[in-house]
Amino acid sequence: MKTFSLSRSAGVGSPDVAGFFDPRTFSVQYVVSDPATGKCAIIDPVYDFDEKSGATASYHADELLAYVEQQGLEVQWVLDTHPHADHFSAARYLKAKTGAPTAIGEKVIEVQKLWKKIYHWPDFPADGSQWDRLFADGDTFRIGELEGRVMLSPGHTLASITYVIGDAAFIHDTIFQPDFGTARADFPGGNAHQLWRSIQAILALPDDTRLFTGHDYMPDGREPEWESSVREQRNSNPHLAGVDEADYVAMRDRRDSELPMPKLILHSLQINTRGGQLPEPEANGRRYLKIPLDALEGAAWE
Repeated sequence: MKTFSLSRSAGVGSPDVAGFFDPRTFSVQYVVSDPATGKCAIIDPVYDFDEKSGATASYHADELLAYVEQQGLEVQWVLDTHPHADHFSAARYLKAKTGAPTAIGEKVIEVQKLWKKIYHWPDFPADGSQWDRLFADGDTFRIGELEGRVMLSPGHTLASITYVIGDAAFIHDTIFQPDFGTARADFPGGNAHQLWRSIQAILALPDDTRLFTGHDYMPDGREPEWESSVREQRNSNPHLAGVDEADYVAMRDRRDSELPMPKLILHSLQINTRGGQLPEPEANGRRYLKIPLDALEGAAWE
């Protein structure tokens, strides 16, 4: 199975994009680098977790670090596009290893407030202080000589953002590959109308913009893929081509009502709303997760 691919820079102002696929969670991690300076950012890193044994590990995050070292890169940012519902974020681990600041969208505070109630965390600081920077819509940042720009992209979650870096856009869980469709909008704080509008903003980018998705589910057993273009998505994504907002929302609501919740949503959100920080060890030295019962009513059963 293909688990790595390098999308080369198209020239000045265009990044190299290395994608790393995790078959356990169907997630894609990225190292986005400036060929001119060797500076890079890591986007949506995965910290490994096995829900059957409770084991945690840093295999995938260490794979990113090995690539960075092999290529002689320097990490300037560790970025998440949103608080993920299907894997743990390795942002805190990678900050400890590299010293690079972490960042996410500023609306993560609203997500924290929502999940603070679900987990019954009366003392939890829902203020975004778990990250070094909270990005607002339109904010910019630098990766070497490359400029990155932040687009607020809510709908899948309240806090979802898109990173546009040169001719590359990291679109997380808004749009999947053109043969698969788009993201669900039924998580707490999700909204299909908002998701449609976020997708339209992404599709308004230049036609040749490289789009890098957050997941791939390999329809019909094909190899994993995670790169497309605005043109490809607009012309051939079955959820988008020839579809208006009303049709899209009706389709999304119908499909989402039939989908079970991700198996790790209740595990992951208590890590990812803390910026990738695992729970503190208790008196016996072990860390524990807290799983609320009957908190996500109405979800389909598998």
